[in-house]
Amino acid sequence: MLTTLAMLISLSATPVMAQAGGGEVDVELVLAVDTSRSMDYEEVRIQREGYVEALKHREFIEAVETGLLGKIAISYFEWAGDVVPNSVIGWQVIETAQDAIDFANLLEARPINTQRRTSISAAIAQGATMIVANSYRGMRQVIDISGDGPNNSGNPVVPARDKAMEAGIVINGLALMLRPSGAPGGLDKYYADCVIGGPGSFVLPVHKIEDFAVAVRRKLVTEISGITPPATVQKAAGVPSTDCLIGEKQWQDLFDR
Repeated sequence: MLTTLAMLISLSATPVMAQAGGGEVDVELVLAVDTSRSMDYEEVRIQREGYVEALKHREFIEAVETGLLGKIAISYFEWAGDVVPNSVIGWQVIETAQDAIDFANLLEARPINTQRRTSISAAIAQGATMIVANSYRGMRQVIDISGDGPNNSGNPVVPARDKAMEAGIVINGLALMLRPSGAPGGLDKYYADCVIGGPGSFVLPVHKIEDFAVAVRRKLVTEISGITPPATVQKAAGVPSTDCLIGEKQWQDLFDR
């Protein structure tokens, strides 16, 4: 585990310190949210509102309360070509409805900023480092990644994913398929083959921005309960058919032209 921690920290561009507090929780959950400029400001705003609404929703709170311990540890950050500076909301324990509302209010108060490029690998490295460096002991450890395109910046995505999986972390995806992403077979398939990993991991596709809030809520409830919902994309057995470097190749082609 110490070797894995060192490697994850080396992949993460944002320093992460172990935090005080800690203790046993049902789930350690990191929300890693894409704010790249491939989405316009209105879409990023609706995405933010979707997370706030989901965190305050009674269905989410009930999922927390019905866990074995009845509490989770949750954190949040935004990413694009790298982790967005000052976007990290550190670990908070959610045990009551007020805890969930307080965390949602912290998120709602954050300014909305967008950045260039897409580095899913940086998001995974940041999320995994935040999990292994904290002082909580979750029965499950999950990185929840939302994004609207393939990795095209920083390290390749597959090694980052595999290192997180070695640390026992599950990675789930929310694929924002509002417009063509350039990933053959669809962004949900790219996420299934190249991004998600771990027992029960899944991708939830979103085709319309107005469906985002419901999708986020479904995803959070699923991750807390550990039950895979219907109508999701899961990792297929065997060698993936997707080129996991497709984003890097497309960016290089654009740069060359």
